[in-house]
Order: sequence, then C-alpha cells, then structure tokens
Amino acid sequence: MSDLVTARIRKHADKLNLPHLAASLEQLAARADRDKMGYLDFLDLVLEEETGVRDGRRFRTALRLSKLPHHKTLDDFDFAFQPDLDIRKVKDLAALSFVEAKANAAFMGPPGVGKTHLAVGLAIAACKAGFSVYFTSLDDMVRQLKEAEAQGRLAAKMRAYLKPHVLVVDEVGYLPLDRAEANLVFQLVSKRYETGSILLTSNKSFSEWGQVFGDEVLATAILDRLLHHCEVISINGPSFRLKNRFTTIEGDDTVA
Repeated sequence: MSDLVTARIRKHADKLNLPHLAASLEQLAARADRDKMGYLDFLDLVLEEETGVRDGRRFRTALRLSKLPHHKTLDDFDFAFQPDLDIRKVKDLAALSFVEAKANAAFMGPPGVGKTHLAVGLAIAACKAGFSVYFTSLDDMVRQLKEAEAQGRLAAKMRAYLKPHVLVVDEVGYLPLDRAEANLVFQLVSKRYETGSILLTSNKSFSEWGQVFGDEVLATAILDRLLHHCEVISINGPSFRLKNRFTTIEGDDTVA
C-alpha cells in the first residue's frame, strides 16, 4: 500500500469519524495480506473492528454513567451458595426482554443473600446491550427528590430518574419513609409505569410495604403499578456476608 493511498484512507477515516481504522490501518492491511482476504472479507474486518471499538467505548461510558456500586457480573454470582434460587429465572431476566417490554423486576429477601449483586449483574448486561442504566438506593433517591422539590427543581430531577431505560432502586425497606416522601416515590413510579423498567431490591415483603411507606393506600398504589408487569424473585438462603465472616473466624481459629 503506497504512502499516498495510506494518507488518503486516514484522511477519509478521520472525516467519517473512524478513529480505529485511521490508527490501525497498517495492522489491518497486514492481517488481510497474511490471511489472503478478499475485498469483502477485508471490508468486513474493518467494519467489525470499528464497531467493536465503538461498542466497547459506549459500554464503558454507560457503566460510568450508571453509578453502579461495583461491576460484579452474573457470572461472578455463587448460585451454588443459594440452591433455592431459580437460576433459570435469573437467566431469563438476563435476556432483557423485560427491559424491552418496559416491565419491572424485583429481588426480595433478607440482607446478605445477593439481591444487589444480581441487580447489578442485570444492569451490566443491560449496559452491554445498549440500554441506559442508573443505580440509586431508595433513601438517596428520596433525599435527592426532596432537595430538588425544596429548590423548585423537582420536575428536572424527576426527569433524570425517568430518562434511563433501567432504573435500579436498591434497599427498599431499609429505612421507613414519611407520607410526603412516599408520595414522591409514587409520582416517580407512576411516571415510569409502562415507559421504563424499574429493577428493585427489598428486604421487606410486599405485605410490609405499608409500614415502609407510612401509608397503606400509597403503598398499594405504588405496588399496583410496580407489580402489573413484574418478575419477582425471592431469595431465602443464607447470607454471603456471614459466610465470609465465618470463613474468616474459622481461619483465625485454625491459626490459633
């Protein structure tokens, strides 16, 4: 390949916003020559490489914007430690048809059983598939909405929680809300109803949500919208945190 042709391809690649082609032209051409690729095969290689780079960049950006607390995937989850958990249901959720349908999903169970890990794993899968994701605890979301309301910015802050394809709401039930706070949650859930997915975790059964939201009527109204299109997965196994704690204690005893 002549220097003139190389320079012209790089110029066109820059104009077309194909940075990977411009930067790796020689390597791609050498690979095509080594593998004796035809014209269409070489074009396919160039487009595949460029698409892969763009997908990787988009995925990294989506992860950064998601505010996920960690990046543990579903492959990192120890399903053997939770034998009562239906892995098929989790894998069905990982296919993300619930996101495409703008439906919801909920992981229910006591602290430490892996609810947040599973929610994060699904969120990462959604990011990989090109969906936008935002992670928040219920307590932090309510605090942000209250502050925005006091400053006359509630509509703008509400839009920030309505924008992502998947809103992950963690730790529903850890702290009780008063009626005004519960009303903010009701507004958000109502606005996202059938327009975007909510993926939540809770340590309280739905029958206890009246206590969580400080009002049985509001809790019922929230649940009515959340559960209309929702896959609920209950986890009733042991705590991962206690497992790790017991392992540490047993190790200390062994050393002693």
